[in-house]
Amino acid sequence: MRTFAVMKVIVSKEIEQVCPTFVGACVEAEVVNTPYSEPLWKEINALCEHYRQTLTTETLKEMSSIAATRSVYKACGKDPSRYRPASEALIRRALQGKSLYQIDTLVDLINLASIVFGYSIGGFDADKFKGDTLTLGIGREGEPYEGIGRGMINIHGLPVYRDAEGGVGTPTSDNERTKIELKTTHLVVLINGYDGNEARVMENARFIQDLIRKYCQSDGGSYTVYRP
Repeated sequence: MRTFAVMKVIVSKEIEQVCPTFVGACVEAEVVNTPYSEPLWKEINALCEHYRQTLTTETLKEMSSIAATRSVYKACGKDPSRYRPASEALIRRALQGKSLYQIDTLVDLINLASIVFGYSIGGFDADKFKGDTLTLGIGREGEPYEGIGRGMINIHGLPVYRDAEGGVGTPTSDNERTKIELKTTHLVVLINGYDGNEARVMENARFIQDLIRKYCQSDGGSYTVYRP
């Protein structure tokens, strides 16, 4: 079993100004990834069907975790209907009768955790980080950022985590440079609680730990809570 130095996560003053109640959680674990997990997809499909029976694309926006993220986007100067938070985009896709994207077990279970709680969650291959610290700030004009499967995207006005080299994750899209792959063994997951609900964020972290225990040959690793 490898021993990891726990990643340090710092919330910048510029995020504190737009969301003083922000609370996040960082899950870090040793994992074994696989291309596909049938029991995991049974969980995903069951939840998507439940949402089709209970939500609409309008009531979805009222989920506290999603509403808070949209509010922060607006406060940072970004249109949340054009640059949708990932959790909202995933649930909208399910409500439209479409299947969620099937990538690999780690990415798929992070997507499940995101739609269960409504938080936008970043998942990373932590061995690709530069340095041992991530800082949550706001994207700058012209800042280079390659979203996974999206090419270069405009992150000006988006909340963004940066390592020593630059941006690695936003609530809309994570970065190609630090993306999860089948060979990923050192997982870091960041949960963004813009609604300030620490108990719910911690519940989400424990849910992710349970999923990686079930599906990724992991002991669940550990998690830390961070805030401004």
